[in-house]
Amino acid sequence: QVQLVESGGGLVQAGGSLRLSCAASRRTFSISVMGWFRQTPGKEREFVAIISWDGANTYYADSVKGRFTISRDNAKNTADLQMNSLKPEDTAVYYCAGDREYAPRKWVKEGTVELWGQGTLVTVSS
Repeated sequence: QVQLVESGGGLVQAGGSLRLSCAASRRTFSISVMGWFRQTPGKEREFVAIISWDGANTYYADSVKGRFTISRDNAKNTADLQMNSLKPEDTAVYYCAGDREYAPRKWVKEGTVELWGQGTLVTVSS
């Protein structure tokens, strides 16, 4: 069974940067699309970014647009999230997600995906 494993979380000061990485245990069509969500205690998981299988299409939540960049390396089966100009409100557990089709509207409105990673904590101090 395919697994998604995140890495790169940690503690950073406001204004700083972090880079998250998500590695798929193997390539499979069922998770050809990859992306990220985040969740804080007491809140629903929210969409952050999505990238198509070839990297040609990306979509971001308004709250991170211009600060976060998603990319992928299909040779390594990885998808990264470069996070710059971090704010305390970016503090959350970040989850990697994989899905069959590039459907940003579904991810934003429904938050349903084919596969989730276990999550990595990002803490931004003020």
